[in-house]
Amino acid sequence: MNGLKRIITISLLFVFVFCGASLGAVTLNPPRSPELSSRITLPALTLGVTQADSPRDVALTLQILALMTVLSLVPAIILMLTSFTRIIIVLGFVQRAIGLQQSPPQQVIAGLALFLTMFTMYPTWTKVYDNGLEPYLSGRITAQQAWESSIQPVREFMFRYTRQEELSLIVSMSESPRPANQSQVDTRVLIPAFMLSELKTAFQMGVVIYIPFLVVDMVVSSVLLAMGMMMLPPMMISLPFKILLFVMADGWNLVVMSVLKSFTNVP
Repeated sequence: MNGLKRIITISLLFVFVFCGASLGAVTLNPPRSPELSSRITLPALTLGVTQADSPRDVALTLQILALMTVLSLVPAIILMLTSFTRIIIVLGFVQRAIGLQQSPPQQVIAGLALFLTMFTMYPTWTKVYDNGLEPYLSGRITAQQAWESSIQPVREFMFRYTRQEELSLIVSMSESPRPANQSQVDTRVLIPAFMLSELKTAFQMGVVIYIPFLVVDMVVSSVLLAMGMMMLPPMMISLPFKILLFVMADGWNLVVMSVLKSFTNVP
């Protein structure tokens, strides 16, 4: 249903654009009586495509398109530069280790990961706002200074959780000179190294989470095999035991506490 609505919306958008290109402008301004005009004022909607008068207009249009493209990628970029990757992968391991495919729903898992990311990244984002965004909005520093002041806390966060092996790998693949200190490491090199480190850490935590539930599956399979019940799926019997084990061990608190403690900058 959502896909159908998206297709209809895009189709209507193309219709409006092409109509504006052919007619010059489309103005939705129906005639109104004098009495109605004196009482009610409605805005007019104008949609159209006009010819560029100078190369400057074309450059401005291209800049707007580039800005819209960057804005569409900003959420993914922000999520990959934070603790979101590790948290959502660990929570996904928990869901699959228990054997629940649709419970809790993926929206709940993603929402929990997002709020835990906001909690863990709060000290870093506070530094970004205090050092870069707030002085820039007040006009005390330039845009270049704001960028340098804002990216520094993010780089410190990524350096704290980037492994030396992954950083050395990306540096060697980039064919750049070997940096002598952290300030010489380019951000374009640091970002993929941080993402690889987060993936490795998340999978290591996921393996530890899988072990207790794997033991339950092995025990249930062995018991069913010993009883000669080979036609009965072991998953059907082990699933209630794994859920009971997870609930009795207060599993969600343990998982969330382990994930939060893996980020040492959390108070």
